[in-house]
Amino acid sequence: MRPNNLLNLALGVLGAALTNTAIAYQPLVTDDTGTQGKGRNQVEVGVNRDREDSAGDVTTTHTLPVTYTLGLSDSLDVFVGANHARVTSSIPGTDAIGSGNPSLGLKWRFYEKPTTSLAIKPELMLPVNPAKESAGLGAGRSSYQLTLILTQETSFGAIHANLVAGRNRYREATTGPRPDTTSTSASISPVWGIGIQWKLALDMGAERTSSGGSNSRSNFVEIGAIHSPSEDLDLAFGFLRRSREATPNAVVQSLTAGITWRFK
Repeated sequence: MRPNNLLNLALGVLGAALTNTAIAYQPLVTDDTGTQGKGRNQVEVGVNRDREDSAGDVTTTHTLPVTYTLGLSDSLDVFVGANHARVTSSIPGTDAIGSGNPSLGLKWRFYEKPTTSLAIKPELMLPVNPAKESAGLGAGRSSYQLTLILTQETSFGAIHANLVAGRNRYREATTGPRPDTTSTSASISPVWGIGIQWKLALDMGAERTSSGGSNSRSNFVEIGAIHSPSEDLDLAFGFLRRSREATPNAVVQSLTAGITWRFK
């Protein structure tokens, strides 16, 4: 694979890893409508490892996302997120390490009934410098994403569903303009309560991406577990597998672990 194609691949892997920069309901891609409550805080820290095998090349991406969330009211949160990434490839001289796009946004639960709720989450991703963009660590111009969230409480736990639309905006590369990337995705995640301290989850979704007049699709499925040793502490573990339509036989396998701490 040529270095330019490798750059596109690295950006794709990193983008998949950081689709929800403000970490969703760890370890899931699909977010829920839950908010912190007025004056309450939350800190989320994750560790992700993504491995993509494509056309004989192997790209491995390690990311460390951190998100802080503050409850402004019972139904409105604001958050800021940052991440650090390390991208390694089987092609010598193409590795990269550094921080990715910081993010800030809010989540507003605007509809709530006893078993059904809806929320909206707009998010702004701040740009990285040209060197980091060239290395595949992020987008060089401000980018954005909007998520519509549904949570339905059930007899076994809950079902969460997301519709997401976003745009990654890039600077002009030395080889010419780099087209922006727009994406839309849908996902659904049933979550089962197992006793008081455990939840098990299945997360499934599909994404359509457009860039420079070409379109591609990808699908993912994830299994996850959440252990809550106390009311304000969660430990999360997940395994995700993503396939890409545009790259035959290309598969991304991801392992993730995270910790969530809530406090006043």
